[in-house]
Amino acid sequence: MTPFQYSRATNAAEAVQRAGLEAAKYLGGGTNLVDLMRETIERPAILVDVTGLPANIDEHEGGLLIGAAVRNTALAEHRAVRERYPVLARAILAGASAQIRNMATVGGNILQRTRCAYFYDDEGSRCNKRTPGQGCDAADGFNRMHAILGASPACVATHPSDMCVALAALDAKVQLEGRTGKRTLPLTDLHRLPGEHPEIETVLEPGELITAVELPPLTMASTYRKVRDRASYAFALVSVAAALRVENGAVKAVRLALGGVAHKPWRAWKAEAALKDGPVTAEAFRAAAEAELADAVPLRDNAFKIELAKRTIVSVLGELAGEAA
Repeated sequence: MTPFQYSRATNAAEAVQRAGLEAAKYLGGGTNLVDLMRETIERPAILVDVTGLPANIDEHEGGLLIGAAVRNTALAEHRAVRERYPVLARAILAGASAQIRNMATVGGNILQRTRCAYFYDDEGSRCNKRTPGQGCDAADGFNRMHAILGASPACVATHPSDMCVALAALDAKVQLEGRTGKRTLPLTDLHRLPGEHPEIETVLEPGELITAVELPPLTMASTYRKVRDRASYAFALVSVAAALRVENGAVKAVRLALGGVAHKPWRAWKAEAALKDGPVTAEAFRAAAEAELADAVPLRDNAFKIELAKRTIVSVLGELAGEAA
């Protein structure tokens, strides 16, 4: 592991001030960052421990304000989350082992790196995310787990977070603090698609810190389903976060997001538009899924994801329609 300076911050302003350089990294639970440091893929010159920042979950304009230092276990177990945002609680529980959830923070989960096996293979594989301009061995390699939406020739990796898929469906916003002040932006705008620079994964400015997540009120039935190779800890082949409200036999409101299919949590805007004010039928759900996956581009090993995503969308919406009826 490369030598680095370590310091512990007690508030956001102090953390930003101590980070200083672009080579600095913020340390939450360390479940992703420390792993990458051990592999010498991440080499921060400065490590700023932010686990001492506020870890509160508070009522906020009818919704919730979640501190970035909140542990994943605490968030999933919070009564308001379980009762009002079951999609989020289920996504977190599907995301990792209990030991990892006990350590991982909300901010760290959001900022875990989009990656694949080739990203970790520093000695034997080419990876534009790890070394810009090197090439992408996953494009023509073993790519069963990789992206079918929004990918580029430079990178076909998928974002690993389950929690972020639920947050995308919930219209969550992230509060940020950096050298130029504070700002808030939708979570759906935080992560970037790979384009020609997959090494740049978010729109964060150097040294900018996530301080909290805002959840607006949710007045719909919601759930999360993760399809994976095994029920124990594994990344998603496809996942669906959904919320649905039905009135007079029609879709009054709907939110959909997909995981396991793109470089970022994928908000299914096309499917939502197709469903709005339409009938609550399997045929309508299938048509919406078809609309969302129309632009999917499979790789050699993952064409099955397209049909899997469609069927999962239809099944999840059908489940919620039964609850909302």
